[in-house]
Amino acid sequence: MCTAVRFTDTAGHAFWGRNYDWNVSYGEHPVVMPKGFSIPQQFGDPYPAPHAAIGMAVEYHGYPLFFNCGNDAGLAVGGLNFAGYARFEPKPVAGKTNIAAYEMPVWVAANFATVAEVEAALRNVAIIDAPIGLDMPVAMLHWHIADAKRSIVVEYQADGMHVHDDPVDVLTNQPPFGWHLENLRNYLACNGSWPGQITWRNDTMTPFGTGSTMRGIPGDYYATSRFVKAAFVNAFYPAKESEYDNVMRMIHTLGSVAFTEGCAQMEDGSFETTLFSDCFSAASGTYCYSTCDDPTLRCARLADYAAADSSALVHPDMHPYVRS
Repeated sequence: MCTAVRFTDTAGHAFWGRNYDWNVSYGEHPVVMPKGFSIPQQFGDPYPAPHAAIGMAVEYHGYPLFFNCGNDAGLAVGGLNFAGYARFEPKPVAGKTNIAAYEMPVWVAANFATVAEVEAALRNVAIIDAPIGLDMPVAMLHWHIADAKRSIVVEYQADGMHVHDDPVDVLTNQPPFGWHLENLRNYLACNGSWPGQITWRNDTMTPFGTGSTMRGIPGDYYATSRFVKAAFVNAFYPAKESEYDNVMRMIHTLGSVAFTEGCAQMEDGSFETTLFSDCFSAASGTYCYSTCDDPTLRCARLADYAAADSSALVHPDMHPYVRS
């Protein structure tokens, strides 16, 4: 399970981040895909990447299986679990741009600069149920795609492609996105304000402390609850100016819905936990992340690898993220 969040700073620059929540790591690590990197396709010829990207990935025979990434144009994309609802095409569809499900993050980050460009291209896309290898089953995902103007959610189900505008700039997991938006209407009375004195007949009452108007917002780790909590925090978090303050905003927002080990047991007896949290600053191309084992926030800048050899993926040097 996972949570993704987007917001902008006071100047309109985008920040996108996610929690990766699961019971096992796959050896994921930060990866830079250089501009010009030759991208193989299951249903087309290889092509050089028009955009460079940086993010968290597993490398499979030289291919970047991005969990999420951001590109040099400021566009971010991430895949989140959508098991039980995702249904991809069993084979390529004639007349469509056919993309294997695992190719989605690379396809988005390598080819487009804005959400509008992605949205237009998706009108002729079929997502195919095709693994990258026999030892790598297809992950049942939906995707959050964001830029400085907006974010969208891409869900492929039994009845085909669904592209949703995301007015709250948050995504978690199943059920489908439309249900999550409807569910927010159950929390219309919640906000972050100070209620002051309240009078019931002859009894005047004051709150025990702050947070009383937030009562009702769920705090459990269920996907539906995390959507509400993340949407609430994202809506009421004050806008920040500096990159550092906005990275901290992301980390605190994601922390509000992060899993603690021992609280969410899976069917096999293991526990789901937040394995990593990260943030992409679109304006500077800075990628930051921390893990459950090491809360130190480490970072790399995509621009520092603009001259990287395009023949191979790059393992960026990650440095502690500090206020500049």
